[in-house]
Amino acid sequence: MKLGKPEQLGRGFNLFWFGKSVSNIGDRVTVFVVPTLMIFVLHASAFQVGIVAMAQYLGIPLLGPVAGVLVDRWDKRRTLIACDLVRLVAVAVIPVAYWLDFLSTPLLFCCVAAVSGATIFFNVGYLVAVPAVVEQPHLVRAYSRLEGSGSVAEVSGPSIAAALYGALGAASLLVDAASYLVSAACFRWMRPWGQPTVVQGSVWQRLTLGFRLNWQDPVLRRVVLAAVTLNSGGPVFVTVLPVLAYRGLGVTVGVYGAAMSAGAVGALLGALVAPKIGERLGIGRTLAWALLLHCLVGLGVLAAPALPAGPVIAVTMGCYGFFMSCINVCSAPIRQSRMSARHQGVMHAAFRTATWGVIPLAALAGGLAVSLLTGPLGVLDAARWTMVGGTLLAACSFLPALGVQNRMDADLPKAVDLVDLVDAPPGATPGAPPATPGSTTEPAEAAK
Repeated sequence: MKLGKPEQLGRGFNLFWFGKSVSNIGDRVTVFVVPTLMIFVLHASAFQVGIVAMAQYLGIPLLGPVAGVLVDRWDKRRTLIACDLVRLVAVAVIPVAYWLDFLSTPLLFCCVAAVSGATIFFNVGYLVAVPAVVEQPHLVRAYSRLEGSGSVAEVSGPSIAAALYGALGAASLLVDAASYLVSAACFRWMRPWGQPTVVQGSVWQRLTLGFRLNWQDPVLRRVVLAAVTLNSGGPVFVTVLPVLAYRGLGVTVGVYGAAMSAGAVGALLGALVAPKIGERLGIGRTLAWALLLHCLVGLGVLAAPALPAGPVIAVTMGCYGFFMSCINVCSAPIRQSRMSARHQGVMHAAFRTATWGVIPLAALAGGLAVSLLTGPLGVLDAARWTMVGGTLLAACSFLPALGVQNRMDADLPKAVDLVDLVDAPPGATPGAPPATPGSTTEPAEAAK
């Protein structure tokens, strides 16, 4: 099955897609190598691993709201190039620090936090970039293609990272640094797009507008609630997994890398079939069921050590990644279909802030829980019970997502104008005509 025809998606998208794909592989190297360095070189505790994992998402609540406002006012393409260069420098500092013998947990925290901050701005610009260079009828194909390349990175990245780490150690992080340079070059070669947007309203109005857009639209509100719930439990699973593998199950770096790569085949399959599933079931319904199944399959890790740890991790993460791809392919088109182009930046930034802002706390909670439970339970059971708790919490994201398809089928207003929200009286429904004397209106359906 093809992920999208080049003539449909265009040269601009193909350059963007290539740069993003190369960067994705580099990202997987860093995601794999940083906790490995902490566990085997710095001998860090689970709590310290959790702290650095928290730094990966710390920029979201701190910079997320203002990122949307600023990206709207900046040249989008130049913003993405600048973000790639900042991340290049932040990642390159880590191997240099190792060679100079001053690598530490606080330094890793700072480097990861810097990458996180630049990534906040990049992700807002990235979500604006796709509809800017791809026509509306081909958006799902474009996101499927992006998700497919991301899944290929999931497949190849851990094995590449394990091999590079075995051969180069900390220097393997220079691969990620170089990937950001390739990404920046691809953006530079694209035709100009994404010029600064002239918008009405003060900075404060634009900041608050993004949150109001996400909350007052019934579809966006359900997607926000589902994502917040998912991200309250899912990061616990991801943060604790390397602790479970390395310390609880005694898995080697090579076996863990191979297991993660083999398991990520599922994510690639998910990207390939998600558009067809969405066409058959509706993308809202596909999103809801993918959220539930994505979480429940994570319980497969409980099969180890009764069964061999490597295959258990591979199969579990393969299913985990399959449904995560379905979520990603469906979520962005749903949100973009509800918003006019000039409000995409603030809407996406507010969404990221609200839904990803809980991830640092979830990651920290996961590391802390394992540290506290290791004494009475041992590291294996401490990691297992912590991951189960996070997984069951994340599975509740299915409940608010159930209503997404019905609200989309009702064909509610999709594009909300700034004046609707700034000038409308409190409690008014965006896009609805003003009430006349003597008229009655029914309250909007509450999110579950």
